[in-house]
Amino acid sequence: MRALTLVPGDAGSLAVEDLPDPQAGPGELLVEGLVMGVCGTDREIVAGEHGSAPDGEERLVLGHESLGRVLEAPAGSAFAPGDLVVGVVRRPDPVPCGACAREQFDMCRNGLYTERGIVGRHGYGSERWTVEQEYAVLVDPALGDLGVLVEPTSVVVKAWAQIDAVGGRAWFAPERVLVTGAGPIGLLAALIGVQRGLDVHVLDLVEDGPKPELVRRLGATYHAGPSGKVMDELEPDVVVEATGARQVVIDAMSRTSHYGVTCLTGVSATGRGVQVDAGALNRDLVLENDAVVGSVNANVDHYRGATDVLAAADRDWLGGLVTRRVGLDDVHDALRARPDDVKVVVDLRTTA
Repeated sequence: MRALTLVPGDAGSLAVEDLPDPQAGPGELLVEGLVMGVCGTDREIVAGEHGSAPDGEERLVLGHESLGRVLEAPAGSAFAPGDLVVGVVRRPDPVPCGACAREQFDMCRNGLYTERGIVGRHGYGSERWTVEQEYAVLVDPALGDLGVLVEPTSVVVKAWAQIDAVGGRAWFAPERVLVTGAGPIGLLAALIGVQRGLDVHVLDLVEDGPKPELVRRLGATYHAGPSGKVMDELEPDVVVEATGARQVVIDAMSRTSHYGVTCLTGVSATGRGVQVDAGALNRDLVLENDAVVGSVNANVDHYRGATDVLAAADRDWLGGLVTRRVGLDDVHDALRARPDDVKVVVDLRTTA
């Protein structure tokens, strides 16, 4: 089979490689890889910034946003040949910590987890792959290739669960949400806000291209002004921050309504700073009972919640998120970000 592999830490090592076909072990599914989503994490791994191969191996099979079709399933399992499935990314640490022991490996306390296509486990970027049945999630066949959106949707399903948990400290009935960033994570976070019946606003830099139109088609309001000004005007009850931009992060933490909840899902680059009035930020957070929570990754329940979110969404709108599709041979092109990109996917069945 053909697979997308690299040597972690070596920025010039990305290649499409011929590997032996995998064999399903006990309790595993054998899956035909259909499509693989590309995100910033993949680009960072390809650039040599992080990632690790399985123990004893030099190369890592890339790909954590998956969609495949079951070829073989264990007798008596919940899966059958022909089912569409996605594979969960993270696996619990072997100790395990208290969270991992309770299947909440997205909240691992000691950092000894592994992740498909990222840390210590081969990913889903191959023509065939295997997955333990307990880490496979069924996808509505009506979604077709759009099932590749399950993994990024699981990330924001978890983010909203964190918002609910934090807000649940007291009476919590948010009305207005601001999502900062109109990439896949931001747009999917906005989708959930709309499905919840909230007044949803999305802030991004661009004023044209697919992003503003996708927000409007969703029934939300698009903004392209300075983050502080937009937040002062809106006074959102909830902010889902999906850019990692330093000033936007600071504005998000300090400009919500009283008892506001800010959920940070974007990761900021290190090495540069912004001026912050730490006293004013502290005063606002304390006196307004505000809360800031970080959220990353997802567990199996979040993946299942993601399939529900996507099944309830408008198919044409979801299709608009996929702005580029390339074949496996053109994967280098997929990994080069373009200004109008939202979600780029690699078709693992295409060799041209």
